Amino acid sequence: MPLARSAIVTGIVLAAAIMPAAAQSDPGAAANFPNRPIRIIVPFPPGGPTDLTARLFAQKLSERWGKPVVVENRAGGNSAMGAQQIAKSAPDGYTLLIAMDVTLVMNPITTKNLPYDALKDFAPISLTAQNTSLLIVPADGPQSVQELIAKAKANPGRLNMGAGTITSRLGALLFAKTAGIDVQLVPFKGSAEIGQAVLAGTVDFALDSTGTSLPLIQGGQYRALAKYSNRPLPILPDLPSLGVAAELPGLDESSTWVALVAPARTAPAIIDKIHREVARIYGDPAMIAKLEKAGILAVGSSSPAEFDAFVRSELERWSKVLKDSGNIRLD
Repeated sequence: MPLARSAIVTGIVLAAAIMPAAAQSDPGAAANFPNRPIRIIVPFPPGGPTDLTARLFAQKLSERWGKPVVVENRAGGNSAMGAQQIAKSAPDGYTLLIAMDVTLVMNPITTKNLPYDALKDFAPISLTAQNTSLLIVPADGPQSVQELIAKAKANPGRLNMGAGTITSRLGALLFAKTAGIDVQLVPFKGSAEIGQAVLAGTVDFALDSTGTSLPLIQGGQYRALAKYSNRPLPILPDLPSLGVAAELPGLDESSTWVALVAPARTAPAIIDKIHREVARIYGDPAMIAKLEKAGILAVGSSSPAEFDAFVRSELERWSKVLKDSGNIRLD
């Protein structure tokens, strides 16, 4: 799990020391919460993995609390429109945001004049799910990561590397730099375009999420060479991590993640009450199994303090990757 990195331990300890004191200042804030419907804003269109995790969570939360929990899709601006709405919402716990890595990390380091401040406008609640990225090639492509690297080194500047989200694009650049290969980054708007490009041979390899790649892998159109993660991936248990397969131990996690946040200044007691439900729901074996079938890992056990420290560490990590890449355009 990403929260285990030693670089954030100090931040976790400091934040954890602060959070309980704040929570004690308003012990009655959550006594009557919730007593009306709750809205969860998903800053992406319906149907994707983010929307799926949000709707599963909303259903379970509604069942547990006996109150309607409504999911609203507010797509636009690479999740900025939905984030802006939450930033301006009342800090009462009744309007929540399904945030992603792009919302809290990638937009702040790649986009000027964002209509929100990722560190000041939201109250962190918890990570909820992670969608592991896979290094994929066509079915007739290289048999291993080592073979792919050798092919790229033998053909400098001639291989195309596809990626969709900003996280995937930076992760792809990090892989290329660490492996010492000269390849061309081809950005795509989403997994559907990546799939078409891989199958058509427009790109030689790509990074894409497990959930969207899995049907094509199982159908024999793709080959997955590695997972861009050191964590277990139950649905593909024998797939090696990219760092191991490439013999490059410095390669760390590069996956999209989903989280839950509230408007800043939401009472700590309310945040704590919501967080306890997140931990229960995403820790339920049935929920874990349902998400695993879609290639998604449930990771709802991080505390608000741990999640806040994780976001700050990711901002630092990916800012360095972008700087080391020459601050190239990612669109």
